[in-house]
Amino acid sequence: MHFTKMHGLGNDYLYVYGQPENPEALSIRLSERHFGAGSDGMIWIAPSDKADFQMRIFNADGSEAKMCGNGIRCVGKYVYDKGYTDKRRLTIETLAGLRTLDLHVSGGRVRSASVDMGRAAVADDCILDVDGGQITCTPVSVGNPHAVLFVPDVEAAPLTTLGPKLEHHAQFPGGINVEFVQILSDTALRMRVWERGSGVTMACGTGACASAAAAVQRGLCRPEVPIRVRLDGGTLEIQVSRDLQVTMTGPAETIYEGETDLC
Repeated sequence: MHFTKMHGLGNDYLYVYGQPENPEALSIRLSERHFGAGSDGMIWIAPSDKADFQMRIFNADGSEAKMCGNGIRCVGKYVYDKGYTDKRRLTIETLAGLRTLDLHVSGGRVRSASVDMGRAAVADDCILDVDGGQITCTPVSVGNPHAVLFVPDVEAAPLTTLGPKLEHHAQFPGGINVEFVQILSDTALRMRVWERGSGVTMACGTGACASAAAAVQRGLCRPEVPIRVRLDGGTLEIQVSRDLQVTMTGPAETIYEGETDLC
């Protein structure tokens, strides 16, 4: 099986064009960083009867995700750079619905992409009981579920201890992505993430969108202007309208091409 390893701000996946028979098992096996290729998961690309292409996303634990912001930018780069399309505006079918990409091309290759992420749904703050204490978070959906926690110092936040407890909290029976967010200014955030099914990752595109939308909804950031969200792997630019429509812009990069017989 041929695969392409790509990343968006260090959020790395193995990309394959085709329809898998056992995607869950393959993602678990190939994502392993010592005995596999090493990745946050696998993304499968195929033709679609509803859009230009479809994508399916499987986390490193084999669970299927509805949407991946960093992944969808890489899908746009994959299909353009490999000649599957010459269009610079694409529609991609995901389990979270159709998403539109505008590809930014230089030297015949996609360098970055802007994604219409749709409208974020920001719920009222939720108080959770965790280990005898109480945690306040803001639930947000951008096609997949997020719990956003605003903290004074993201570097000191209990990412690896509280993250998995919230991911599997009874309040979220399907699991949830957890973002720890520090307000830097009304146009800048610092965010770290515990991703559902993958653990700590360098970046999460949908998490950055959820964090920016929650900050705008709470009056902590400005709507209608670019908000720079700094993640461990780099910075995404997120713009949130007054009615919480979200656009994400960020890079997409190819790491290497590979072949495996582990499938």
